[in-house]
Amino acid sequence: MKRAFDIILAVFLILLLNIPILIIALLIKLTSPGSVLYWSDRVGLNNQPFKMPKFRSMQIGTPEVATHLLANPASALTTIGNFLRKTSLDEIPQLWNILIGEMSFVGPRPALFNQDDLITLRTELGIHHLIPGLTGWAQINGRDDLPISEKVKLDAEYMRNQSIIRDLKIVWLTLFRVISKDGIRH
Repeated sequence: MKRAFDIILAVFLILLLNIPILIIALLIKLTSPGSVLYWSDRVGLNNQPFKMPKFRSMQIGTPEVATHLLANPASALTTIGNFLRKTSLDEIPQLWNILIGEMSFVGPRPALFNQDDLITLRTELGIHHLIPGLTGWAQINGRDDLPISEKVKLDAEYMRNQSIIRDLKIVWLTLFRVISKDGIRH
């Protein structure tokens, strides 16, 4: 049932967001050199690597690390990068990953390939057996403000209490978090 929900919602959103997707792509192209999409190396189901697209919000050449590890994250943002990140519009291309089954709407956010501490903790608790999500329980309970240990604790709680009703609640609460920009630092 979860997979059917993912496919139906992803197709609906792609159709609904068709024009905004084109506008965002054009704005990125007009305001900074480089490609429209940034393909991030991520760790997915069973710790298998996959490529996750985002609308590019950072300057070309920015190190591929978690944003909070950058000395001055704001200086690495493109002209519209801050807006894309604060509104989570940079995440729209991940609908592709949902369509092809590499991601779900709800699950633990996929770790960067070099976030060894996060990957290790998730593996120890069996969280790596979940399909990563566009949003998740940790996302709506602190997002960028949470230390890794707390994110993993919330991911484990989600794993133990998964249900379609809970997923719908998380999607709904995500909309409110995005609108209020709650828990977003950069």
